[in-house]
Amino acid sequence: MRRELVISGMTCATCALRVERALAAVPGVGRAEVNLATHHGSVEGSAGALRTADLVAAVRRAGYEAQLLTGDVEQDRRIAAAEARRMQAESRRLAVAVVLSLPLLAPMLGVVMPGWLQLALATPVQFVIGARFYVGAWKALRARIGNMDLLVALGTSAAYFYSLYILLVGLRAGEAASHLYFDSAAVVIALVTVGKWLEERAKRSTTAQIKALLSLRPEQARVERGSEEIEIPASAVAVGDVVVVRPGERLAVDGTVIGGQSAVDESLLTGESLPVMKRPGDRVTGGSINGGGLLRIETTAVGDQSTLSRIIALVEGAHFRKAPVQRLVDRVSGIFVPVVVAIALATFLGGWLLTGRFAAGLIAAVSVLVIACPCSLGLATPTALMVGTGVAARAGILIRDAEALERAHRLDTVVLDKTGTVTEGRPGVTEVVPNGISERELLQLAAAVEAGSEHPLARAVLARARELGAGGSESAARPVLEDFQSDAGSGVAARVDGRRVVIGNRRLMHKRGVGIEEGESQAARLEEQGRTVMWIAALDPQPRWLGLIGVSDPIKPEVPAAVRHLRAIGIEIVLLTGDNERTAAAVAAQLGVRRVLAGVLPEEKAATVRRLQAEGRQVGMVGDGVNDAPALAAADVGFAMGTGTDVAMQTAGVTLMRGDPRLLGDAIAVSRATYRKIRQGLFWAFIYNIIGLPAAAFGLLSPVIAGAAMALSSVSVVSNALLLRRWRPAAGRRMH
Repeated sequence: MRRELVISGMTCATCALRVERALAAVPGVGRAEVNLATHHGSVEGSAGALRTADLVAAVRRAGYEAQLLTGDVEQDRRIAAAEARRMQAESRRLAVAVVLSLPLLAPMLGVVMPGWLQLALATPVQFVIGARFYVGAWKALRARIGNMDLLVALGTSAAYFYSLYILLVGLRAGEAASHLYFDSAAVVIALVTVGKWLEERAKRSTTAQIKALLSLRPEQARVERGSEEIEIPASAVAVGDVVVVRPGERLAVDGTVIGGQSAVDESLLTGESLPVMKRPGDRVTGGSINGGGLLRIETTAVGDQSTLSRIIALVEGAHFRKAPVQRLVDRVSGIFVPVVVAIALATFLGGWLLTGRFAAGLIAAVSVLVIACPCSLGLATPTALMVGTGVAARAGILIRDAEALERAHRLDTVVLDKTGTVTEGRPGVTEVVPNGISERELLQLAAAVEAGSEHPLARAVLARARELGAGGSESAARPVLEDFQSDAGSGVAARVDGRRVVIGNRRLMHKRGVGIEEGESQAARLEEQGRTVMWIAALDPQPRWLGLIGVSDPIKPEVPAAVRHLRAIGIEIVLLTGDNERTAAAVAAQLGVRRVLAGVLPEEKAATVRRLQAEGRQVGMVGDGVNDAPALAAADVGFAMGTGTDVAMQTAGVTLMRGDPRLLGDAIAVSRATYRKIRQGLFWAFIYNIIGLPAAAFGLLSPVIAGAAMALSSVSVVSNALLLRRWRPAAGRRMH
């Protein structure tokens, strides 16, 4: 089971690491991950042993506060209100810090300011505005770790108390104090406060997509009760209730239209920019916006089972899981502060001994302490991932976790399962070729056998039989079905009116000893046209071929464009199908796909993916059916079509919310764009420290400049990640 927490009090990557370790040490916890950017934590463990009270207590012992995330609307409001109050308080502190610190810069402009006035201005900044740094530093020391608060507290305290000492000595001697550094202490605190304020505002922007999804939840629903319509809380609607949605209103539930018709805007859920016409029998999704018609909807899913709730859970879940690169950064952050303190101490001693001036060594050490920024290291990866998953969700691409997003950028091969991914998944009978019986008799037998199957090919046969009145419905015209058996990947068999009848591919015919040589030329002609051929035979009194049925599953019109896009970004396409090689080759030729794996049984799909991986390929698998789930799990990244089964979507790392295969290229593109932002963020985080620390150690940076650089590093990393919000899907551009 999983528990999710909102954690307060964290200021940098080492804080997040400390909370993570504290949660991981709780008995029963198998995995704990903390996201600095969202201040959320995720804990997984055994259901019986994972107690919320133990988790909250562990976070408090580490020096922070936590509360369980329940996911209800009221808690979301409370958390949002608390964030708003915190930002208001932060704005007030920022204003006070700036007002008191700016006059301290006057000596830099040649204006003489009495030392006692500098002390009066700097003291409230140091101990009121900067109180948080002392509290954070104390918690870090108690926990035997280092964090950003410790660095700021050490650096500014050294500058403040040294200046206070010089001032008091000068006053005692009756001389004017010179070389005071109150400005360094106060301005650094003000700059760090400005940086944290900007950082918090930017981080709030990274969660904009989740907030947009949460805002789709209507609070009220209009439900039929007898002959009346009453309004009740949306959370009180039950499965089976009939909900009435008027024009312009947002749908409160998932369900099936039972009355009326209207165009429904599903863009925030699927990325589809055009409204979709809904009629009786069509499924609709809560959170969509009704157009100009009145709809009566029978509720099919509520609460956590609704599509919107599952989408929100997927997007939020992606923020909890860490990308592999983040784990490496965490290890660096864990030793960052002790290393910086050691460098600062060496700088102080070296500067004092080499120049003979205590102040020179001290100020250089202060610059080292305040320029070092573990925050930017901790924020580079999670902020980019949050923005990346957010813009992907807006385009109808749901990314389950950070690992899937990170791995997707390395893909060089994509396996497309033919049925339901490349094709519409709605095959139709195009040819009926009887052998020794009439077309009607052949269809009648085939429909009788296929009545026991849920396969799309079976539905095609039944539909054609209904058209010709050959027993495709529950009518007396259909022969009696007995002893139905399915041979996965080959076909079906049953006893019909006392005769054993089999329907399937060549493999099944050969297995049952049926001679089909007479029909090979006709079958080959159909297969070369891309048809799937179904062979029908009777087994008694002796095996006899009765005919064949040609079935065509139309290729989705978007697939050729999707294939071209994938090839343009360097992805090799592999078409995977259970059809024979001739049929598969005909479909591949229409798509421009060069590599085809034909005749693959459902249970062989996962092994096929592993064989491609053994060739050194990074493989993405695209599928939509239950039998695709093992292959989706085996692939480096599994892509499930949102129009497919729940099993496929639960197994895949990425779900494409609408059945448009062009989203596949967009999913890989957004992964690549996100990974570029991660690398850029880490580059800037490291470059600030690699250049800044030596410059500060050699006395080339004043504490004020060092503080500004430290504040700027976090802001620039988060702001760079926010540029990802400009990303737009290629599928969306083509659609418009």
